[in-house]
Amino acid sequence: MALILSIETATKVCSIAMHRDGELLGSVELLVDRSHSEYLAVMIKDLINYAGVETKELSAVAVSKGPGSYTGLRIGVSTAKGLCFGLEIPLISVNSLLAMAYEVNKYNLKGHDLCPMLDARRMEVYCLIADHQLNLKQETHSRILEEASFEKELKDNPILFFGNGMPKSKDILGKNDKAFFIEDIHPRASNIGFLAYEKFKNKDFENTVTFEPFYLKDFIATKPKKLL
Repeated sequence: MALILSIETATKVCSIAMHRDGELLGSVELLVDRSHSEYLAVMIKDLINYAGVETKELSAVAVSKGPGSYTGLRIGVSTAKGLCFGLEIPLISVNSLLAMAYEVNKYNLKGHDLCPMLDARRMEVYCLIADHQLNLKQETHSRILEEASFEKELKDNPILFFGNGMPKSKDILGKNDKAFFIEDIHPRASNIGFLAYEKFKNKDFENTVTFEPFYLKDFIATKPKKLL
């Protein structure tokens, strides 16, 4: 039996989920900005109680590895690693974008390509492109959105765009009849857990000591503005 706790903190949404052998037992989600550090530990404790299990029963902890918010990912990964060290159980990581693609693909009846997007700076997004079987056609990368963006890809196949970076692409690609846009999609721990179960069966685990989030770009610290 595989009992997996999943943690998703790649965006301002903080969510956790519990799966037993790939079946969802329960999930908790907060759409509150900067809730990760304040509520994550409490959410985990409450979900374990709601699910009627004990922490020592966990088989593994899965975490969204990124890309996404530097601070959010750091909090989620630190929490996951702490649980894995304390319980001596494996750590599993799942790409944040792929988890979004997994969710949308459940309703992708026409077999379009999938392009999950997370907002980055200005007109930049983090994205990947996968087919309807979730095979990667383009690995995770950062992309500046401009008039010629996705011109080649959209000649080949229709693409579903979604995620909190999607509105930027809609402004540019909205007139292309092969571009489709889906609202209100964000990474969820429930989807992290479904993908993590497949990794668990294959013993595809991370090195808990050395694992780091996939930030995609280096974190750039800025000086606070002086008060006037």
